[in-house]
Amino acid sequence: MTAPLDGVLVLDLTRALAGPHAGMMLGDMGARVIKVETPHGGDDTRGWGPPFIGEGEDRESTYFLSCNRNKESITLDLKDEADRAVLERLVARADVLLENFRVGVLDRLGFPVARLHELNPRLVICSATGFGHDGPEATRAGYDQIAQGEGGLMSVTGSDEPTKVGVPIADLLTGMNVAYGAVAALYERERTGRGRVVRTSLLAGVVGVHAFQGTRWTVAGEVPEMSGAHHAAIAPYGLFHTATAPVQVACGTEGLWRAFADAIGIDADDPRFASNSDRVGHKAELIAVIEEILATAPAEHWLPLLDRARVPSGKVRTIDDVYQWEQTRSQGLLIEVEHPVHGTLSLPGPAIRLDDNTYAGAREQHVAPPTLGQHNAEIRAWLEE
Repeated sequence: MTAPLDGVLVLDLTRALAGPHAGMMLGDMGARVIKVETPHGGDDTRGWGPPFIGEGEDRESTYFLSCNRNKESITLDLKDEADRAVLERLVARADVLLENFRVGVLDRLGFPVARLHELNPRLVICSATGFGHDGPEATRAGYDQIAQGEGGLMSVTGSDEPTKVGVPIADLLTGMNVAYGAVAALYERERTGRGRVVRTSLLAGVVGVHAFQGTRWTVAGEVPEMSGAHHAAIAPYGLFHTATAPVQVACGTEGLWRAFADAIGIDADDPRFASNSDRVGHKAELIAVIEEILATAPAEHWLPLLDRARVPSGKVRTIDDVYQWEQTRSQGLLIEVEHPVHGTLSLPGPAIRLDDNTYAGAREQHVAPPTLGQHNAEIRAWLEE
């Protein structure tokens, strides 16, 4: 079977993480992704480190390697007339164009939406900005940590002070939204024959996943606060300390609460804990009671016991442990690629797995992130065909 996006050409003008992540997702599903980079250093993330691998001209950042698999690289100076002509020819052949310039930059380079659609009426244009393409703060530069704070995410994360998520989650969510929007617009194009502009932002990515924390304010008028390692609306649901390592427990139903209480020896009908509302209202007392019991034995005792009781529970794994875990490997979440300079590399794999593949993604074989300008000659020759 062919990959779902086989035959789709994506022109990736983005840099950093949000846009490149979107391009990588489309590439994972079989699209041909041509990454356009500046000749002077390329994507900013090529210099983001340590850690790096290699030395001198062969040095590559592990950050860049995380978000650019299954792409080709061509270097173009978009302020140069000849290179802009090359970009025009690429646009004419492309199905999707990804860009995350600040508002107005692409226009100043000579490629406003009208010009792009003049070159290719079927082109789907996906634009990602920091705070949106319009509105009073549209011109602000977008950076993940700023968006996590401005979008309210940091106000509900952490225990003692606002805390960012340990990965650039605003960037990653925006990349997913870009890929989602691109595929939706391609599907629509099958009916209309024309491309459209898809817009999103880091701010939209964060606000779009507020979920129940958003409706706590918009519906109930309650301002959410930091809830640390415990759920704000369900209890017990969070991290608890044992005699050795912490464990996580998720009692999302009354049945699970009763199974958990029975397994560790708590009275499930204690008036303080009889319903979820009661338990949330007495959360500090509940946590103290649970941890007093769990402190009597190691995590290795409690996890099998909870598993037998069918109570959702688990470890807090370190990153190295995750990639050594057989379950991670069984899902295709660790892949190997052959890099033209650095040989065999292990990379985090795609999150989507199709039914006809035993590995993640839709390709028969994943391709290593490209070196800067690796495909210059090949792409230019293809344009001459």
